[in-house]
Amino acid sequence: MNKDNNLGRVLALLSLTLLMSFGLYSLPDTLFGYKIKKVDLLSDFKVKEEKLSLDSLKQQLEQADTLQVDSVALRDSIMRSAGIDSAALALRDSLYKAVYAVQGADSLGAHIEDYSLGHIGLQRFFAALKNRRELNRPVRVAFLGDSFIEGDIMVADFRSGMQKEFGGRGVGFVPVTSVAAQFRPTVEQRASGWTTWSMLTDHEHGYTLSGMMFEANEENASIHVKTTKRYPELQTFSSLKLIYEQNKNTEMRLVCNASADTLQEMLPATSIVTQYELEGMFTEADFTFKNTPEFRALGVAMEDHLGVVVDNFSLRGNSGMILERLDVSRCQALNKIRPYDLIVLQYGLNVVSDSVMNYGWYSSRMVKVINHIQLCFPEADILMLGVSDRSRQDDGEFETMPAV
Repeated sequence: MNKDNNLGRVLALLSLTLLMSFGLYSLPDTLFGYKIKKVDLLSDFKVKEEKLSLDSLKQQLEQADTLQVDSVALRDSIMRSAGIDSAALALRDSLYKAVYAVQGADSLGAHIEDYSLGHIGLQRFFAALKNRRELNRPVRVAFLGDSFIEGDIMVADFRSGMQKEFGGRGVGFVPVTSVAAQFRPTVEQRASGWTTWSMLTDHEHGYTLSGMMFEANEENASIHVKTTKRYPELQTFSSLKLIYEQNKNTEMRLVCNASADTLQEMLPATSIVTQYELEGMFTEADFTFKNTPEFRALGVAMEDHLGVVVDNFSLRGNSGMILERLDVSRCQALNKIRPYDLIVLQYGLNVVSDSVMNYGWYSSRMVKVINHIQLCFPEADILMLGVSDRSRQDDGEFETMPAV
């Protein structure tokens, strides 16, 4: 009798559990503005249907606010204004496609698609690489992005490949400090006595490519940088630079390579972006500053005078749209002391949303950003990276977001 009662209780409990599960499955997708994850006991047995077909994706992407451009009319207009011969352009297009087809056979590589008229979008950068021995300076690349390149992710391999092929040493620009300082494998760094300003939250100061500025807030503010052995090209460098944008009467003390000698210098007064440079053979440097009121620094550069330098300007949480606020005069002053031949833009992940399929508004803003960067750095070519993969979890499985 007791066994029958226990069996009945178990069956009642199972029935109640099933009813609750089916009840939870019947809940709406959102409740009070919060997204609810459905409980589905049969999810492992169901054949999952695609959420969005190609036709529905196309329909959403063709909604009203998507940029509509007549590419043929635009192309013809540009050709007429530039006086370009259509036959010569057709020949160039054919050669480009032929070369790309041959190179494209290597599935391990990543290729650059040049959509510019005549495929000359990176002409100045390629010319700088070709004539690098006559430049009397390194070929410089500025790599801008969000947390995707934080800590030199991806950029380190790009830098290493470029320096192996075209020469050069050093990690390039290093901000006074950053959120990636503790886990960046390509440089050891630490700093103390600084207030950090970021263009993500600050609208009062003007900014350059790094999007950050550092103001000394105490005597003996310090910066320490040291090379690493992660890549052979990073172990030593020959040009050490301190880049700062404001100074009144600051005294700098510099110790290089952990030696017993201390170099003392009165930094020249300035209200524009400038640099202090020391030549030699370096593996580490310790900067200490005194009389620091009104002293603002950007960072340190560890590089060579020849070859290729790749500066990583990562800024966590940056969608790229704030670059429209780059200060033109400061950027042009930076370009005088550090002329850039190529500016790479890696953005987009921070604006991708599960509920948005149309990004015409973002495209419009980024066109303005590119125009502004060209105003700030008129001699640099600009390369945009396509957005990387981003996943979402759906029914216990990770899948690429439809917007990507």
